[in-house]
Amino acid sequence: MTTTWILVANASSANLYMNNGPKRGLEKLREYEHGASREKASDLVSDRPGHNRSAGNGHGSYVPPTDPKQNEAQQFALKLARELEQGRTGNEFQRLILIAPPQFMGLIKNNASQALMGMMSDHFEKDYTKLDERALAGHLESCIYL
Repeated sequence: MTTTWILVANASSANLYMNNGPKRGLEKLREYEHGASREKASDLVSDRPGHNRSAGNGHGSYVPPTDPKQNEAQQFALKLARELEQGRTGNEFQRLILIAPPQFMGLIKNNASQALMGMMSDHFEKDYTKLDERALAGHLESCIYL
């Protein structure tokens, strides 16, 4: 019997499901929330931009090299990739399906190991985080027999 993990995620929330074989349906294992990804960018930084001295008479202001919201999404993707990696090393699943919007999918893949990516049988670049288990199962019919 092959155990499949299905991660349905976006930058602010994720659900991890499990399927233990044909006609077994989906079982929700974990739910993740990352509220900081929902915050306004101005609320994520602690202060106004700093000031730099420039060569001329004017003043420049320092702009952080990364967008604070992008940084929060990166941190959440790293956390999810670590959770999946922990499941892989513990032999908790043999097959992985990832479902996430394109940009967040890239963040997860960039943080995942080659071994974990080798277990990924399918991926969908969609945001299905708001779907219930029944609707999600309908979208997964093409790759898993629920």
